[in-house]
Amino acid sequence: MRLIACLLLLAFAGLADSVAGLKWTAPPGWKNEGSRPMRAATYMIPPSAGDHDAAECAVYFFGAGQGGSVDANMQRWKGQFHDAGGKPANAQVQTTTVHGLKVTTIDTAGEYSGMGGPMGSAQPVKPGYRLLGAIVEGPGGNVFIKFTGPAKTIAANQAKFSSLVKSFEKDAK
Repeated sequence: MRLIACLLLLAFAGLADSVAGLKWTAPPGWKNEGSRPMRAATYMIPPSAGDHDAAECAVYFFGAGQGGSVDANMQRWKGQFHDAGGKPANAQVQTTTVHGLKVTTIDTAGEYSGMGGPMGSAQPVKPGYRLLGAIVEGPGGNVFIKFTGPAKTIAANQAKFSSLVKSFEKDAK
């Protein structure tokens, strides 16, 4: 009986998550902690050696036509990072196509001020943080992926984030 339970767990471990007509597969070692308000999935990534905080990768879906434009979200995410002098941090933004879906990505680092504003409460500034983000334009609306945490932990998991983004495709269901 225990063997059957283990085999079932292994079989379901590789299943893709889905929302808004899209599905994706979490990288090995990233366990979906479940949905939360406005989130289709939340992955907590343990800190790398030398980092104290865990990183978080959240997959948001607000509904068809909701959540703001791609550009507005890129600008907001950029605005959450500053250099030590308080100037906006550099950010690389790119647009690509993954499985026929338009995907816009961002990579920025610096002092992270968190969400703030109407969607969240003010947080203490966290130096040495990094954001890898992506917005996947799907048939049921935009899906927002935001991976934030200490820069070293994000760098150690950059390839896994990339595989997550590249796994997005239309859900045949």
